[in-house]
Amino acid sequence: MLEVTRRYHFSASHRLHVESFSDDANVQMFGKCNSPFGHGHNYMLEVTARGEVDEATGLVIDQPALNELVEGAVLRDMDMKYLNEQVPPFTQGAVPTTENVVDEIRRRLQARWADTFGAAGPKLARIRIIETRKNEFEMSCG
Repeated sequence: MLEVTRRYHFSASHRLHVESFSDDANVQMFGKCNSPFGHGHNYMLEVTARGEVDEATGLVIDQPALNELVEGAVLRDMDMKYLNEQVPPFTQGAVPTTENVVDEIRRRLQARWADTFGAAGPKLARIRIIETRKNEFEMSCG
């Protein structure tokens, strides 16, 4: 088994705010990230696939197919967006923490993965987002 990681970039803004909390509780929980005007990040997204090296091609994954999948499932919907108001499930009240963004990206990729790579193809292994120099978020997918 071998793992292959591809990196992508997207920019998005968000406000960390829980409707059922008081204004003071939101400020205490999220600090400056609770600004009513939101704030943005230039995210680096890493998508890692795990599989066997194909003897004919020498590849683990069809990288153009992965690029198309990530573009269609993630980047087209999230890049240059205000997550709270433009990207479900955040438009329905889920707090767009980067933890929740990673999970939403995982959900979107897994929903289309088998159609793109087949049941016997490489597996989605990990999603990682670098939000800032200090904050990185990683989710194992299988």
